[in-house]
Amino acid sequence: MNRTKPGTVRIIGGRWRGRRLPVPDLPGLRPSGDRSRETLFNWLAPHLRGSRCADLFAGTGALGLEAASRGAAWVVLVEKASAATRCLEENVAKLVADGEHGTIEVVRGDAIQWLAGCTPASLDLVFVDPPFGAGLVEDVLEGLEHSECLSPGGLVYLETARQDDEAIPGPAWETLKDKTLGHVRMRLLKESEVF
Repeated sequence: MNRTKPGTVRIIGGRWRGRRLPVPDLPGLRPSGDRSRETLFNWLAPHLRGSRCADLFAGTGALGLEAASRGAAWVVLVEKASAATRCLEENVAKLVADGEHGTIEVVRGDAIQWLAGCTPASLDLVFVDPPFGAGLVEDVLEGLEHSECLSPGGLVYLETARQDDEAIPGPAWETLKDKTLGHVRMRLLKESEVF
């Protein structure tokens, strides 16, 4: 059951567990639900502490802030919408005022362009949760391949609509986990070693 109030997102684990953060009412803004985040962060538990993460298409920041709450050392939240970016900046300021934390950076910009300038091997984990049906998944995965920003063994979390055919990763990616919850398909990927 999702116990988050409308207009808020709830951090479900780690040092900020239970904190509710306001989110803007924007068309297409769809925070990952509590149930899917719980599944995802169970998958990621052995990989989070000290990791360097990017939350592309951050929106509410639910994934990146959850990672920071659970011990990621550095998180960048990349979001194009200015209203969402302002809200992310305000929420980060509230959380970091509470004490010890890793570094959290908010970047207003296009996720695919941001990847093009990403330092090689600088990320351990990338969250890819673009607007459903926008046809962005293939471009993002190609951007990840070309930028070489994933560290060796780095992981990519891909969240799409269950019915999105365009969201099937190509031969450059190996699927480690694959689960459907309601209308959401969740996948954990790593770069294929044979590609």
